[in-house]
Amino acid sequence: MKRQPPSSLIDPRFFVLCLALLLCLPGSCHAQDESSATEVPQTRENAWWTGPMMANSAETLPPGHVLLEPYLYDVTSRGVDSFGSRTYMNYGVANNFTMGIIPVFGYNRVSGAPNSNGVQVGDITVQAQYRLRQFHEGSWLPTVAIQVQETFPSGKYDRLGNRPADGLGSGAYTTTIGLNTQTYLWMPNGRILRVRFNVSLSFSSSTDVEGVSVYGTDANFRGHARPGNNAFANASFEYSLTRNWVLALDVIYNHNSSTHVGGQEFANNDPFPPDTPLGAKSNRYIGFAPAVEYNWSPNIGLLLGVRVIPSGNRTTSSVTPAIALNYVH
Repeated sequence: MKRQPPSSLIDPRFFVLCLALLLCLPGSCHAQDESSATEVPQTRENAWWTGPMMANSAETLPPGHVLLEPYLYDVTSRGVDSFGSRTYMNYGVANNFTMGIIPVFGYNRVSGAPNSNGVQVGDITVQAQYRLRQFHEGSWLPTVAIQVQETFPSGKYDRLGNRPADGLGSGAYTTTIGLNTQTYLWMPNGRILRVRFNVSLSFSSSTDVEGVSVYGTDANFRGHARPGNNAFANASFEYSLTRNWVLALDVIYNHNSSTHVGGQEFANNDPFPPDTPLGAKSNRYIGFAPAVEYNWSPNIGLLLGVRVIPSGNRTTSSVTPAIALNYVH
């Protein structure tokens, strides 16, 4: 999510080069887009978006409309390649109200240890979003929405035997409450900068743990675990370079509280096994996710991006290239 990292799906230097080229050539790009005149402010109808890599939208779908956005990614960190897919499937239930599900699948390739035994199912998330207000040109107030997510423990997390790489779940129910915002700013050259700022808090239940698990327990362990609470903040910026092309950047902050694991080691027929203190200490990180968006129409677009998390504060560095297709109907 790195010792000498294995090859990623896409070299991160590719994204740096793309961003540099696009930033250095705004004039030529504008010349190719008949709607890119810098003297006249760009209209929102003339700006097409896919959305940044990380920040959720504060908008809701009109009743009866759907959004599909599958992501493919590769988290490379400390000798592990975690290939995954995450698909956002949303449906407009009523005015200002959208519901959806997020299925997750993955495969872990581990250096010096067994890989996953095939593609694994991760925890599935159900979400609902209610829009409190919508942005209107001439007002400084952004679009604001409340989002609630519930993640169900559908993925493997314990009794993993000799394949810890099969663990793709947490075993716990997790509730996330978030506030999403979105606004539009017009740059001096008339182009639009779309800005999102989101915050969320997540709370998890405890779960029984037996044997080898994602919590670092071994085959003789019997006990329980409770993932720590999580606080997340995300600011994103999308610059409408032309009607079709968009440059995007996410800046993220994440804080995980300590994960508590407790239980006993039942080994060597010891009738009085000692309690075993386990668990991960709290950690936090700041990350970045530059991306390039290309939109064929207002309804379909492609995102190519990479998330970079530096090491520090008990966090292992990681590089995550990703590609996503956004479709609205």
